[in-house]
Amino acid sequence: DGIGPVVVWNCTRACNLLCRHCYASATPHACDAELSTGEAKDFLDTLADFNVPALLFSGGEPLLRRDLFELLEYARTLGVRTALSTNGTLIDERTAARIMELGVSYAGISLDGSREVNDAFRGVDGAYNRTIAGFRNCRKAGQKAGLRLSMTRSTLKELPEIFRLVEDEGIARVCLYHLVPSGRGAELSDEEPSPEEWSCS
Repeated sequence: DGIGPVVVWNCTRACNLLCRHCYASATPHACDAELSTGEAKDFLDTLADFNVPALLFSGGEPLLRRDLFELLEYARTLGVRTALSTNGTLIDERTAARIMELGVSYAGISLDGSREVNDAFRGVDGAYNRTIAGFRNCRKAGQKAGLRLSMTRSTLKELPEIFRLVEDEGIARVCLYHLVPSGRGAELSDEEPSPEEWSCS
């Protein structure tokens, strides 16, 4: 196992959602400054040389990066353990089977509450249903997955619904994250729960 820091790589700014809190200010299209496949492999070589214990592919939406599977395969040949941070909406049965095959240790899938709250927060109608399908496809493929929730005053109220969903869907892991006040998230500073609101939740 590696001994260095876990690395989170925002490998693309492209995303199919328009989340209000996105710290990367993701857009529908990739930006010109993103690493080419060759540059990305050089980056992975460097991480392997530093013996990092894990690399989390994030974004944007990493599944929109056309060479993602190639990079996951390359990381595996280097012995770098990989994980995904994804909105889950693009995980159909074939994709779930593929990331399982490529040895992705964990897929962290973001969801922010009930259908109405999640879709408003994520900026796209139907995102909730597609994310739930992503969870189910991972489970069917045997791919380990868990739920990621960004905590705001709105989503804090959704915790009962989230935990009902976790129980109903057999989701084994839930990670709660503070709002990151950068990108579009900088405009939501008034949505950061107070200590009192945290304690009452």
